[in-house]
Amino acid sequence: MAVEGFYENKREPVDAKVGELTTKSRSVNVTAKVVSKSEIRDIPMGRDGSPHKVCDALVGDETGSIYLTLWDDNIEKINEQDTIQVDNGYVTLFKGHMRLNVGKYGKLGIAETPLEVEVNTENNLSSKEYDQPRRYYGGRRGGSRGYSRGGGSRGYGNSSGYRNRY
Repeated sequence: MAVEGFYENKREPVDAKVGELTTKSRSVNVTAKVVSKSEIRDIPMGRDGSPHKVCDALVGDETGSIYLTLWDDNIEKINEQDTIQVDNGYVTLFKGHMRLNVGKYGKLGIAETPLEVEVNTENNLSSKEYDQPRRYYGGRRGGSRGYSRGGGSRGYGNSSGYRNRY
């Protein structure tokens, strides 16, 4: 059973196993064991170009595994072999691969009860590649610029199904 969660903040998050997550999963609570953490990378980001730290942690349960993207203070909260609890998390695609995220409305912490299961790394959701809709890249409204590259209709929408935001 795939878990897509809810798209509105008015709904309560749903509990999900890692193997149930999809590219559209939103507002999910996931309990998982940390298998590994990558090296910490510095990323210049934001309007002011202020640096941020980012790290990927492979987390999972008996149903599957997925990379969890950790930013800044969340990096130091968890270590390998910890059982973590992600509350109100969501899934995104990064370069066509699924990533679990905490986000500003989510919460990351150590779970009260450790998972005593073998993590299923054979079913790594992040190793599968998914089609990713083209994204809006900026520009002026009404002209050929401002729409996804490779085509798109003129007007308010484009062929990718995303609405341009002005």
